Amino acid sequence: MTLRVTPEYIASLQPNEIFVFGSNLAGMHGGGAARTANKLFGAEMGVGVGPTGQCYAIPTMQGGVETIRPYVDEFIGYAKQHPELLFRVTRIGCGIAGFTDKEIAPLFKAACEMENISLPNGWREING
Repeated sequence: MTLRVTPEYIASLQPNEIFVFGSNLAGMHGGGAARTANKLFGAEMGVGVGPTGQCYAIPTMQGGVETIRPYVDEFIGYAKQHPELLFRVTRIGCGIAGFTDKEIAPLFKAACEMENISLPNGWREING
């Protein structure tokens, strides 16, 4: 099994790679990884949840960590349905939204053993 680590900065993607970023529910991709998603990978303004362009949006700006969990669970289900794609998860929620890696990484525990999900450095270790 090859468990991948997402690079700190992603400037290009292969055709089978998906940029997974933290968004807001309104899909206003004005800063951080959301801006990168919009400018480089086709994330559409107004789409704040799910597939958009060569990306997948997970909203992180609507409240506490528990409000993010259902969207992460939905993402993991989507990734399971698309084993042909490699999902490059960025440090969602750990920039503009203000969460820490230790708060967000546990939401991705179920993704830790999935070969088609690349997680930020240290997230697998946080999940033990």
